Amino acid sequence: MIEVVLAEACIGCDKCVDACPTNVFDRTESGVPAIARQSDCQTCFMCEAYCPVDALYVDPRSTPLPDGQHIADEHIGRYRERLGWGKGRIAGSLTAIGPALPHGAPPPRLRP
Repeated sequence: MIEVVLAEACIGCDKCVDACPTNVFDRTESGVPAIARQSDCQTCFMCEAYCPVDALYVDPRSTPLPDGQHIADEHIGRYRERLGWGKGRIAGSLTAIGPALPHGAPPPRLRP
């Protein structure tokens, strides 16, 4: 279930809002989405996966954390890395940092 939106890391892109299939978030004036309907979260991790700056944390349990339970910092912002998405990505970039290809060049082939 969605537990955390890190305001200091959020860039206000609203990708989490758009990716959420159950409309858990509300857009805000500050640009940092609000968790408005936590009980509607299906724990699908789509918001966390699409966040380009890893500003979200979805707990794998399908119920809210008990009051006072702390989320370890090493768990927050690691989901994209574990998926292999956005390695080396910086906020606002469209692609991961890597070798530049000449315009029109096909992407490198993957080896089996």
